[in-house]
Amino acid sequence: MGKNDRENMMGAEGKIRGKRQGGDAKKNSGIRRIGIALLILSLSGCGYSFSGISKSAYPSIRSIYIDTFTNKTSEANLDVIVRSAFSNEIVQNGHFKLAASRDEADAVFRGTIIGLQIAPLAYKVASLSAEDRITVTMELLFEEKASGRTLWTNSAFTGTADYRVASVGVTEANRRAALTKLASDAAENAYRLMMSDF
Repeated sequence: MGKNDRENMMGAEGKIRGKRQGGDAKKNSGIRRIGIALLILSLSGCGYSFSGISKSAYPSIRSIYIDTFTNKTSEANLDVIVRSAFSNEIVQNGHFKLAASRDEADAVFRGTIIGLQIAPLAYKVASLSAEDRITVTMELLFEEKASGRTLWTNSAFTGTADYRVASVGVTEANRRAALTKLASDAAENAYRLMMSDF
């Protein structure tokens, strides 16, 4: 067998191997596509979107009224801050309409603020607090208005936020800002828990 014949044979073998490898890659790509499609179908089948919020939760509820929160702590206006945060959460998510009154609502969300604690988180010189953590505990209830049936409840829901301790005026401003953030985060977390049942 001459040199040219050997080179021609080697070239032919290389082409065959290339075709086989290309075929395997196409098969693997097809399997991957089928797997992704099955994953998407399984997730959508249980009522979840990728955000983790169930779109099928409470199909008969279209509007929610956020009732006045009862404040059992000594923190003035905490009920107003918390209620405002829960109202904003309903508006931002857009799954339900925020009702202006109980009469216009299909369901009512209400709560009681049962505790507020402040504890040092970090210290500076002379054992003075440099950073504090504020913890608020609430009882939350979501109920259908017409029947009074409880749709979701949590009797010991907690939210936390941290703030820097500085001079008197600055510390108070930081503490109020922390309460606002705490209320916003608590509303978001409570909404997700409320909507996770499907």
